[in-house]
Amino acid sequence: MGFEKGASLLEDLIEKAGGCAVMDGGFATQLESHGASINDPLWSALCLIKDPHLIKQVHLEYLEAGADILVTSSYQATIPGFLSRGLSLEEGESLLKKSVKLAVEARDKFWDRVGCVPGNSYNRALVAASIGSYGAYLADGSEYSGCYGPGVNLDKLKDFHRRRLQVIVEAGPDLLAFETIPNKLEAQACVELLEEENIQIPSWICFSSVDGENAPSGESFKECFEILNKSKKVNAVGINCASPHFIESLVCKFKELFQLTTKAIVVYPNSGAIWDGRAKKWLPSMCFGDEEFELCAPRWRNQGAKVIGGCCRTTPSTIRAISKALKETS
Repeated sequence: MGFEKGASLLEDLIEKAGGCAVMDGGFATQLESHGASINDPLWSALCLIKDPHLIKQVHLEYLEAGADILVTSSYQATIPGFLSRGLSLEEGESLLKKSVKLAVEARDKFWDRVGCVPGNSYNRALVAASIGSYGAYLADGSEYSGCYGPGVNLDKLKDFHRRRLQVIVEAGPDLLAFETIPNKLEAQACVELLEEENIQIPSWICFSSVDGENAPSGESFKECFEILNKSKKVNAVGINCASPHFIESLVCKFKELFQLTTKAIVVYPNSGAIWDGRAKKWLPSMCFGDEEFELCAPRWRNQGAKVIGGCCRTTPSTIRAISKALKETS
């Protein structure tokens, strides 16, 4: 697939969805609801080894809820992570490809069932391959601080991401989703890799934010977006796994920063719960329920978001509420 044709897939989906596509929600949250035990450095990627049938089940549940985009279970699936579990390089690469295969199979199975039904309200979903940040691999919460230490430079980050990117691209997803990027350096590494590897699949790069104003590193989004604005390989930018309380102002900020480009804005916040990466637990906080997501999603769309979904602690019922609200107000 050529890059322009691939990019038009996302543009066409957004148009078919009425100007704003719906993506899926929290993956680990839903796996745990089905009994999966993922208290592990691999997190939801552990199910690629132990419970692949649950991964496909969760994908299908989000499609039923109205998701136009499925994100694969590869957020914390990394070659170093698999090697540390005693798997071979070949086994690790096979699991990365499996994450894409499971999502594609779920999408195709669902579309075979509903695509031919007259008047159905669904779109044929796209599969976005998740590429989590270096901090996600470290599993120490640094994707929410951007503090990787003095030994982590641009080349180290590119070396970390390169082979995983190559393997995932070989698996044939429709989109690439770089997620919870916490600093300018890693964003630059992702952009340079897309150029160096001449990737022909459209991608988005999403940052996290802990204060609703800046990247977790403290760098301004204006600084972080300079290289993204110049890249033709990055089709969309946005925020994931940040509090939904921040989204309204961040969409406005991003729209202003990207007003001279055609990059789409992607937002998929968590429920508002706060993750303690060191203690490995969720902290009490003011969370959005499905009703709040239903109320806010049309506002986020009207402000300029082109893709809206959920991240940690959101569920298929959240996505159903978002999809319903967007359809009713389009």
